[in-house]
Amino acid sequence: MAKRILLPLDGEGAAEALVPLVGALAREVGSSVRLLRVFPVPETVVGAHGRTVAYVDQEMARLTAEGLDDLRRFEAPLDGVPVESVVRFGDRVEETLLEAEAFGADLIALATANRGPLRRLLAPGAAERIARKAPLPVLLLRS
Repeated sequence: MAKRILLPLDGEGAAEALVPLVGALAREVGSSVRLLRVFPVPETVVGAHGRTVAYVDQEMARLTAEGLDDLRRFEAPLDGVPVESVVRFGDRVEETLLEAEAFGADLIALATANRGPLRRLLAPGAAERIARKAPLPVLLLRS
C-alpha cells in the first residue's frame, strides 16, 4: 500500500492529468502526496552591456517561488490529502529519484507521451528513465 506518493509535475498537461487520479488513490488508502517541480540549474543573468542582472542564487529563489506558486494550484484537487510541495534544481531524472528517497516514497506517479516501443527504447523520455532506474513502484500514465 502506497503511504507516500511522489508526484513530479513539469508544467505540461500530461502530468497534470495525474492529479485527480493520485488524489483519489491517496484518499482511498490514506496516503500523503509530495508535489515536485524540478528546474534546470539556472545561470547568472547578464544584461546587454555585460552587467550582471541576477546571480544564480537570485534566479533560484525566483524559480523556487514560481514553482511553489504553480504547485499550489494542484492542492485543490487533492483536498483532504496531506500535501507538501518541493522545488529542486538539477537533472529531472536524478532529482526525482533523490526526492523519492528523501521523502521515503512508496510510489512515484508519472505521465508520459504515448510513443511507440522503438522510440521508447532508443530515446526514452524522462518518465521512462525514472521508471527504469527507480527502486520503487512507478505508476506510469501514457497519454
